[in-house]
Formats: sequence, structure tokens, C-alpha cells
Amino acid sequence: MSFYTKIAGLSIFIFLIFGCKKEPKEEDYIWKPIMVTATAYNSLASQTSSTPNITAWGDTLVPGMKCVAVSRNLISLGITHNTQIKIEGLEGIYTVNDKMNKKWRNRIDIYMGIDVAKAKEWGRKKKKIYYRVKKDSLNTNLK
Repeated sequence: MSFYTKIAGLSIFIFLIFGCKKEPKEEDYIWKPIMVTATAYNSLASQTSSTPNITAWGDTLVPGMKCVAVSRNLISLGITHNTQIKIEGLEGIYTVNDKMNKKWRNRIDIYMGIDVAKAKEWGRKKKKIYYRVKKDSLNTNLK
């Protein structure tokens, strides 16, 4: 057996072991509700940091993305990096890509690109959000 045949066989083996993940089914998840204060922010140095397009988790923000930052107390509830959320009154599903300053509690910050007027128009609102959690994690959190 040639070296290249062995490498090809090994590559296929690795793919089968690590590349074939079972896709999660929608019925494996539930949407949990929580009331939060919802504000809006832009990727501008004056509102964030000297690297306004880079989130606290290291993701790169691009105007038009549907994402939010969350207050750190929500992270302990399971609303963490890449959690999907729905926001009452807004279309679509948003992704948690950023976290807020430690001073904020029960709060989300909706990313609005560089459209400052849109963010100011949004203002601050009490909103019900729904965050997606795996049913298995509910049992883990009860222990």
C-alpha cells in the first residue's frame, strides 16, 4: 500500500469520526422567555473601543448582522456566545456575539451597524426575548 493510499484512508477515517456530527433537531430545543431592557448600539469607537468591529468574544461585526450583546448576568442563565434569541416585535433570529460591561444587568444591546439614527430611534425598551436552549441542558441546570 502506497504512502498516499494510507494518507487517503486515514483522511476518510478522520472525516467519518469527526466530520459526521448528528444534526440537532428542532424538537431537541425549547425557547425560554425572559424580560429584559433592550437598547441598541453601533460599531463605532466612540460607543465601544478602538476596535469597534471586534466583539468581546472575538467575533467580527459587519453592518446588517442580526446580533446582540448581553449583560453578563444573562450569561449565567445560558444566554451565552452564539445563543439564538428572538426579540418581541422584531423579525428573525438574532445571535449573541458580544457581552456588555459588567455594570449592566438584565439587558441586551441590539447591533445596528453604523446607523446611529436608527439606534437612537430604538432607544430603551422593555422587551420579552426568547432564548434557545437544548432540552438536555435544562436537566443539567436543575442538578
